[in-house]
Amino acid sequence: QVQLAESGGGLVQPGGSLRLSCAASGRIYTIYVMGWYRQAPGKQRELVADISSDGTTNYADSAKGRFIISRDNAKNTVYLQMNSLEPTDTAVYYCVTDLLAGHGHGRYWGQGTQVTVSS
Repeated sequence: QVQLAESGGGLVQPGGSLRLSCAASGRIYTIYVMGWYRQAPGKQRELVADISSDGTTNYADSAKGRFIISRDNAKNTVYLQMNSLEPTDTAVYYCVTDLLAGHGHGRYWGQGTQVTVSS
């Protein structure tokens, strides 16, 4: 069984920063990609950023220049540093990972963490 534990969400004022963390645990052999999606009320879930095992990153246009994704392979953990936050960044943020575990390949999702940007 693979589990993803997210942390770091909360309420922040416009222009502020937050750092999200997500740690994967379980019988994991290899993690290929780790990333973050978000879903705002009434909208579809969308990719924010992801990072492959070799460090290659991919960002949504809305995240470029403001967010930084990184990972610690030794800890099976991915981070999302979010700067210059705007009210439009308000959403539930979900960690996602594609990996090889004891029972095979799979995509796993975290439970989500709320990020609210408001004055």
